[in-house]
Amino acid sequence: MHLVDHGAIRAVYNNFYDLGGGMYRSSQPSPAQLRKYREKLGLRTVINLRGAHGYGSYALEKEACEQLGIVLHDIKLYSRTPPEVEEVHAMDDLFKSIEYPALLHCKSGADRAGIGAALYRILHLGHRVEDAMSELGWKYGHFKGAKTGVLDFFFATYVARNAKSPIGFLEWVDTEYNRLEIHHRFREEGWASLIVDKVLHRE
Repeated sequence: MHLVDHGAIRAVYNNFYDLGGGMYRSSQPSPAQLRKYREKLGLRTVINLRGAHGYGSYALEKEACEQLGIVLHDIKLYSRTPPEVEEVHAMDDLFKSIEYPALLHCKSGADRAGIGAALYRILHLGHRVEDAMSELGWKYGHFKGAKTGVLDFFFATYVARNAKSPIGFLEWVDTEYNRLEIHHRFREEGWASLIVDKVLHRE
């Protein structure tokens, strides 16, 4: 957990933020951090946006959640491709059905946690997409100019369409959103992608 999955860094800085409404975002939590959140926040649910995986951090997280009585949901989002329609609806369903307080996280708390947090604000809190896009920002370690910027482009495409004539976000996702078209239209800056892919080793 500490060496292969960079857990030693997150033990010092876990990119933890309050989204409001009983939801929090962070990087991959350690068992000790989960215990702290359970004691201080009354944490009831964890949404793991990495999906089930083979790193030790997942086995330890699953064990800690079982011991603490926290419900763990595994749903895999991606940081370099726009979300599938089914993924957007899966997140919407989770936000409606889980017990709060809750925590959503990815590995570093930057990209997948960013889109998860933005979707939470849009779908559950009813925030404007323009405002929720701030969850994808530098302060979380998100690089808009890298391949991960396709997540910003996904939301920006909706904002541009909505400016022409109003359409609800989920209605747009269900009726007009073309994931492959958005993916092909997006162009990343090579230097920023190099930092994300080769230096930070993001998933």
